[in-house]
Amino acid sequence: MSQEAPAESKVFDIMQVLEILPHRYPFMLVDRVTEVIPGEKITGFKNVTYNEPFFQGHFPGSPIMPGVLQMEALAQLSGILLLQKPEDRGSLAYFMAIDRARFRKPVFPGDRLDLVGNVLKLKSRLLKVHGQAFVGGALVSEGELMFQILPRSEMI
Repeated sequence: MSQEAPAESKVFDIMQVLEILPHRYPFMLVDRVTEVIPGEKITGFKNVTYNEPFFQGHFPGSPIMPGVLQMEALAQLSGILLLQKPEDRGSLAYFMAIDRARFRKPVFPGDRLDLVGNVLKLKSRLLKVHGQAFVGGALVSEGELMFQILPRSEMI
């Protein structure tokens, strides 16, 4: 009786994340990937600091992280999941859609935004995930995100 070995989880520090994603400051919204189970799930986090450029204009005096940037952080994390195959490195995880987005609680400077992407559908070049963002264990935002892998040459 043979049993399949569990998929090995991967961890990426910021330098490895920068090798996978094309994003750079101020649009890099993933600081670390803490778990990747290919085809199933990805987790990571973003440390939210007062030095973020969006805090200058997003409610000065009462800064909160914009919900759309929380969705972008989830999208970037999910893009890493989609770009795991060596042949897809250098391609882009093109963000196609957001469905059922909900913003439940504000995110403040000093918070750690814990990010989770659970695969809903995965085809060869398409991915749909249920993304969730948490602060201190409390759900702050969530949504269903859809992506397609595109070679950079097709983006021109």
